Amino acid sequence: MAWHDVIEARAVRAVESPLESARFGCSVERLTVPAGSGAPFSAVREVLLGSVADVVVLRYPAEHVGWFAELTALGRTAVFADSLVYWRLRAGEGRGPAPSPDLRTSGTVGPAEVRALVGDIFGAYGNHYLANPLFDAGEALAGYQEWALRSSAEGECLALEDRGAGAEGPRLLGLATLEEDGPRTEILLAGVVAGAQGRGLYAHLLRAVEDRALARGAAEVVISTQGHNTRVQRAWARYGFEPVQTLLTVHLVRSRLLHVRERRDRQAGG
Repeated sequence: MAWHDVIEARAVRAVESPLESARFGCSVERLTVPAGSGAPFSAVREVLLGSVADVVVLRYPAEHVGWFAELTALGRTAVFADSLVYWRLRAGEGRGPAPSPDLRTSGTVGPAEVRALVGDIFGAYGNHYLANPLFDAGEALAGYQEWALRSSAEGECLALEDRGAGAEGPRLLGLATLEEDGPRTEILLAGVVAGAQGRGLYAHLLRAVEDRALARGAAEVVISTQGHNTRVQRAWARYGFEPVQTLLTVHLVRSRLLHVRERRDRQAGG
C-alpha cells in the first residue's frame, strides 16, 4: 500500500478494488486509516456498516490496540491478516556495498522474466491474503506478478544481473519494482531469488534503487513488509533504513461466505 495513503493522507479512505474482486471472485473494498488522520473508530464503523462489499480489507495504525475487539461486534467475521511495517531511508545516507564487477542492474525486463522472478521470490511469502479462507494462494501470487508487470511496463523496475555467469550470458538474480513520485521513491516489491540468497546480493539491489533515486533528485526511499518478515527488516536496518510506522490489516468478511466455504470444504473432504 502506497506510502502517501498510509503515512501522509489525512482522511479515512474507502475504495472499491476491482482487480482483487475479479481475481478472487467476490467483491473487495479497501478501507485505510492513515497514521496521521486522527480518525476515531466511529468513522471506521460508519464505513463498515454501510459497505456492501463481501470483503473489506481494513488497514489502521497499530497503536489502536482496542479496535480489533470492536471490529468483531459489527456483524462480520474479523480475520486478523498481518501487520505492515514501513521503513524510510534518506537518499544518499545508505550503507551500500562496494560495486561488484560481476553485478549489474537493468531497467529492461521482459514479461516472462518478471513473472518468473516474482514467482521465485514471493511464491512462499506470507502475505495478508493467505489469512483469508476465501482467497486462493495461487491467485494471490498472480496478483503480485500482475502488480510487478505494471511497474515494468511503466519503466519503474530494476533487475539485478550476474554478468560473471559464463558463456550462457547474464543471469537474473533479483528484482525491485518501484513507484517514483516526486521527492520519493517507494520500493513496492523487492527480493533475490531463493538460489542466490545469503550472499549479500540484496544490498546491491538496494544500492541500485538508492542510486537511481539520487540520479533523479529524490530525497528518500521508502519500503514496507509484513511484520513477520524480520530477515528483510534486518537487511534494511544494516543498510540504513529506519522504521517509521506499523499498520494492522484485518479482513472484514461477510460471515455467510465463510460458512458456505466451510460446507464446500467438508463436502470435498467427505
